[in-house]
Amino acid sequence: MSILIHTVSIRTDEKSSNWIEDGYIIINEGVFKKIADGKPSEKELTEAGEVINGRGKWVCPGLVNTHGHAGMSLLRGYSDDLPLDQWLKEKMWPFEGKLDLEATKAARGLAMVEMIRSGTTTFLEMYHLFMHEFAQDITDAGMRATLMRSMIGLCSKEEQKEKLLEAVEFAKTWHKGADSRIQTMLAPHAPYTCPPEFIEMIVEEAIKLDLPIHMHLAETRKEVREHIQQYHHHPLEHLEKLGFLNEARWLFAHGVHLNEEHIDLLAEYKAGISHNPISNLKLGSGVAPIAEMLQKGVEIGIGTDSVASNNTLDMIEEMRMAAFIHKGIAEDPILIPAEVAIKMATKNGAQLLEHDKTGEIKTGYKADFMIIDSHGAHMQPASNRDSHIVYAAKSSDITDVYVDGLPLMRNKELLTLDEEKIKFEANEHYQRVRSYI
Repeated sequence: MSILIHTVSIRTDEKSSNWIEDGYIIINEGVFKKIADGKPSEKELTEAGEVINGRGKWVCPGLVNTHGHAGMSLLRGYSDDLPLDQWLKEKMWPFEGKLDLEATKAARGLAMVEMIRSGTTTFLEMYHLFMHEFAQDITDAGMRATLMRSMIGLCSKEEQKEKLLEAVEFAKTWHKGADSRIQTMLAPHAPYTCPPEFIEMIVEEAIKLDLPIHMHLAETRKEVREHIQQYHHHPLEHLEKLGFLNEARWLFAHGVHLNEEHIDLLAEYKAGISHNPISNLKLGSGVAPIAEMLQKGVEIGIGTDSVASNNTLDMIEEMRMAAFIHKGIAEDPILIPAEVAIKMATKNGAQLLEHDKTGEIKTGYKADFMIIDSHGAHMQPASNRDSHIVYAAKSSDITDVYVDGLPLMRNKELLTLDEEKIKFEANEHYQRVRSYI
């Protein structure tokens, strides 16, 4: 069915100014077929299967979350204000060890509700529990995702092989699944949890499958220091010296503790970074040198990490923090302008997660988008749109979210998820799992 949305402002790279002030969009078979100024013709109105009057709203690309752990969503607020290493070992991992299918499913349902309501159409899930079931839930919910079975290698060789076999089987099963809405990667958890020999095994499989690799990198000063003590190299330098960087496509999460030489390595090997500013701040990990990375041509996306360390999946908030924090640290208001922040949260993210023809409102691209109500007092005067999206908007301003031209939320009502049921079950399962600890 075709959809025609008219009387809207449209953020599109097809205009040098990035915006069509007052125009319309035609979507057919899940793809943007026409993006134009002015009013649609009578013929276009008549031929459309559905006509939506935008009444002055803004149509923008859906947001892309390049790093997260939706399976951890029951852990929101469970443990705060601890260093990462202690937080993981004493709080997160014991709780996760008690998660069963029902609890993990409830957590992920909660995550999808929150993501859709805050304009996210595409996200990355790096986790180890019940990944097949989550892929099916994503299929049913209509979202777009890049999924991977995360692997920790602090175990026997036999267990490492079992984990890798499971990860490869999942990647093969779901790559380009759900009508190509699902992509897959391989995912060693981090250099401090995966010995070099195990990472090598994963890299070899990634090359065979022609899949990217996602991994936490240099998130804390402690992990970098301990890696240097053990291997005599910074984790990124170590990966490079082992020959792993030039053999596969890499997307690293965090990249907080990197110097200029490390950034040169990222640029040389075309490795991407998922910037997670709020999680890094809350855990006291530091702030990634994103401005320097952008200057060197490193591709940057934005991620939320999990709600255990954030504590939301709100990409509007994350995008704003990604713009603000670097201005303040460098005492330079020019760094990370609004247009760059939006690009990191949309187009860049889609490219890093390897979802072709998404991340932009552009003719021939998949119709993933959100509609923003600009009528609030905090959005006035309603003419400085990029500025307002990054510096003023709230996720509650988002009224509609579409993926592949299908509505996941319309007029703030979720259409593919039962929000009340999900919230009730999430609370029930949280109390149940917590009673086991």
